[in-house]
Amino acid sequence: MTSRPSPRRRHDAEAARADILAAALSEFADYGYGGARIDRIAAASGMSKPMIYSYFGDKDDLYAAALREAYVQIREGERTLNLSNLAPSDAIRALVEFTLDHFIEKPWFVSMLNTENLRGGSTIRVIADLTEIQSHLVTEIGVILDRGASEGAFRQAVDPVELYITIASLCYFPVANRHTLKSVFGRDLNDAAQLDLRRGLITDMVLAWLEWRE
Repeated sequence: MTSRPSPRRRHDAEAARADILAAALSEFADYGYGGARIDRIAAASGMSKPMIYSYFGDKDDLYAAALREAYVQIREGERTLNLSNLAPSDAIRALVEFTLDHFIEKPWFVSMLNTENLRGGSTIRVIADLTEIQSHLVTEIGVILDRGASEGAFRQAVDPVELYITIASLCYFPVANRHTLKSVFGRDLNDAAQLDLRRGLITDMVLAWLEWRE
């Protein structure tokens, strides 16, 4: 009979994987794929290189796992918003605010997207369950949009994917370009007042479009 790992060992393995992924996210975000080093990931996670290879495989596999984890974390954060329990306008406002805050508080997310796009999306195309990871958000936004439309609060027939791309775009640009924007325009997204202004502007833009009717 094959012995089963104890709950303690399973927990230890899960904690080890989480530590490695956290270190890998930081490493790939800071140095890109080409500059990332397993040695530094091992040192930052407190794990040995052989242990990292045993959990994830080679550098390509670890990068793919870290990229997947980046999407898992933002989708898990969105689930905690309980958007379906909010009024349609409040749900969109909460989603916008969360998206901008997530990009700012977890800067490795934007950096990972930049890295993967520079690589032509070669890794993200082969993450088998990525569509499933994304599907809950798309479905939930669709329900909110349908409810808003049926209540007369939103325009009809809004594509939830297109709406999310728009929200993510408006949140992504000022975060991805925060250093150049600060130098060129003197707008510092790390300033609390400037961040509050940006949240409000993005939310107002999105809701103004959703609520606009001819």
